[in-house]
Amino acid sequence: METLIYVSLVINICVLIPIVILMAIKSPIVDQTWGGFTAARGILMSIYLSILVVSVLLLFKPVPAFVAALLLVQVVYKITTPFTVGKFSHPVVISNLVISAMHIATLASIYATVGESLLLAN
Repeated sequence: METLIYVSLVINICVLIPIVILMAIKSPIVDQTWGGFTAARGILMSIYLSILVVSVLLLFKPVPAFVAALLLVQVVYKITTPFTVGKFSHPVVISNLVISAMHIATLASIYATVGESLLLAN
């Protein structure tokens, strides 16, 4: 479980650092992939930055329930992107689906190890 948690968190960090930087500097690469700057893209950058910061923090204290919450939200949004974008061939959609497969494996590992206690409110 721990290894998969670290792998998922490191994937988040490695993917999101360049994306957030490129978005912050308004790179033409970002325009080609996500379209021109809009308020919606600014909100997306904020979401990506939040996932990045939480992933970094969780590297230092990987509480399984917190990691599971982060990854579950990511899996849901990543799996729904082909439908919201309208095609499976977009590079962001493809990377989202690949990353979600890794995160699903991590979530399964967390659930197999921690089990029902993840679902209980204390």
